[in-house]
Amino acid sequence: MDFNDEKDYIMRIIKEMVRVLFSLMLGKQYKSVELPAENKYEASGKALEHLKKMVDKGFINEAENRLLETMDYTQKEEVLAAILFYQYIGEKDNDFLAAHNYSKEEALDGIERLAAQQGYGQISSLFIET
Repeated sequence: MDFNDEKDYIMRIIKEMVRVLFSLMLGKQYKSVELPAENKYEASGKALEHLKKMVDKGFINEAENRLLETMDYTQKEEVLAAILFYQYIGEKDNDFLAAHNYSKEEALDGIERLAAQQGYGQISSLFIET
């Protein structure tokens, strides 16, 4: 597996974890988040769209810090917004992420931490080849 294949593999894991977590947390089959539905999500008092704009401008770590510093983990919608946030980061180009001191592995780690916080700590083992 070369470097690019590994990054694509990580993106596939991220997408599958998002799909399964949404299905588990919402209690119904998840197919995809439609854009208008995605816009309703907030975390830490910030609209997901605002955090995505920060990511687009290269302020990935700052957006992540804002997201996590005041997030209420007992609010399912906030956790789902954070999961979408990490998926959005994972979809970014590797060069963009590297230029802004971030990686797909960090996005995957963020989703894994959120899953563990919600009681789904072993979920990543379903997707990671050993």
